[in-house]
Amino acid sequence: MLYYALVFFVIAIVAGLLGFKGVESGATKIAKFFFFIFIVLALLVVGAAVLGIKLIF
Repeated sequence: MLYYALVFFVIAIVAGLLGFKGVESGATKIAKFFFFIFIVLALLVVGAAVLGIKLIF
């Protein structure tokens, strides 16, 4: 998940440097979306570990 956030962030940076404002905006929104999903999942896993809940991964 974090990998995809970083990929879209790099796409947004490159698109911004080349002047593609529409692509930059879209890639930035997608990167933020993936980053926040990663944060939520990471917090859930940490919370489960603190509570002693075994996860099946």
